[in-house]
Amino acid sequence: MPDTNTPYFTGQWWKRKDVKRHAVLWVILTAFIGYVGTEVQVRAMGAPASETMENVINLMRIFTWAASPVAAFAAAIAIGALMGKRHYGDNPPPESEHAIRNSPRAIALWIVVSALMCLFALVVGLIALQKDDARLLDAKAIHINVVGQQWAWNYDYPGSAGVRSEVLHLPVDQPVVFHVTSKDVKHSFWLVQLGVKIDANPGQFTETSVTPNKIGTFDIRCAELCGLLHAYMQNKVIVESKADYEAWLASQPDTGKTTWVEEKAAA
Repeated sequence: MPDTNTPYFTGQWWKRKDVKRHAVLWVILTAFIGYVGTEVQVRAMGAPASETMENVINLMRIFTWAASPVAAFAAAIAIGALMGKRHYGDNPPPESEHAIRNSPRAIALWIVVSALMCLFALVVGLIALQKDDARLLDAKAIHINVVGQQWAWNYDYPGSAGVRSEVLHLPVDQPVVFHVTSKDVKHSFWLVQLGVKIDANPGQFTETSVTPNKIGTFDIRCAELCGLLHAYMQNKVIVESKADYEAWLASQPDTGKTTWVEEKAAA
């Protein structure tokens, strides 16, 4: 007969050695996953060059730290099971009758916590989307058409003398609205350090916006698998002063041609 005075049967589950071991592992893994999951990603992408990217980084930190206890709990259970003692025999050990899956309180707690986390993610996501929509309506924004095709990006500057470039130029501290489309297959327009990523769909136009706040040269990549040379579909964005931007725009050849987007709209 099992000893009913042990923590397994008295309800004092927190006194069990395996519970204490799992708790210590949980705390350590939560800190590890939370730190590594945010800082490694942030350093890999580089320093932010816009408020949008700063908000993206903050959002990544919030969601990673919110999710890390859940991931750490599952990892602690797995590691603790491997570290624990083995049971041999045809019958389960006595403590198995008191598994957490048999506890209505534990199940209710898990459902409530999961629901609160989903609600938190929904509210934060809606706030972020609302900020993006507000920038699209900024009257001071300049508008640039982005056209993706295997395996290059082209940029049209509406209002200019038909200027088109393969390297994107932007003025610092001025809102920019991108009208993004594709000539062939689906691509994804990603300005890495500016925190902008949006699909480029053939025959359709998607819009996104950003306000660069740092002068420099930053990365543009395609983030959607689009064919054999997908990895090479990348170029640069040069963020410069407004005077330098206007001087560059004026120095470009006067082609007199309409942009590809205007051609498409007229067809």
